[in-house]
Amino acid sequence: MAQLYFYYSAMNAGKSTSLLQSAYNYKERGMRAEIFTAALDDRFEKGKVASRIGLDAVANLFTKDTDMVEYCQSLLKSGKIDCILIDEAQFLSKQQVKQLTTVVDDLDIPVLAYGLRTDFLGETFEGSHYLLAWADKMFELKTVCHCGRKANFVVRRDENGKPVKEGAQVQVGGNDTYESMCRSHFKELVW
Repeated sequence: MAQLYFYYSAMNAGKSTSLLQSAYNYKERGMRAEIFTAALDDRFEKGKVASRIGLDAVANLFTKDTDMVEYCQSLLKSGKIDCILIDEAQFLSKQQVKQLTTVVDDLDIPVLAYGLRTDFLGETFEGSHYLLAWADKMFELKTVCHCGRKANFVVRRDENGKPVKEGAQVQVGGNDTYESMCRSHFKELVW
């Protein structure tokens, strides 16, 4: 029986690398895994999931208006799908997470979603919030703060390197914009 999995972490914990490894494992066994990523994240290339260690793969794009059930049903027309892999899952809407439960429960396709748990203010993203609530299984991928403790928060920095304490929840960026930190260092800078 298929299940909905949520792999979450702060930045730089290897979420995309883990997703790409899972996709490779399916492909190596002659199985079909379909990869999805958020259309708004075009840091590397639209329609591609890429990791900082140099791995990448072509991906289907989702926007806030994408019906995940319809999209998966259209992909099924070309054959069986053994797994759905979703990068940047924090950008899913509540409705899309609900749709993914239908993909799992009615289409019997496992869904592995990878995303950030919280934003730069320590608040959950909508997609992460509902994945944390509705996933069958959850796994934390870990990374470290500059002090060596587990990093579970992300600090956004402005163009001068100063911590940002307000603004839009979504601002696509990498190491030039965000830094993963432990709660203690996050609190010193943001709260």
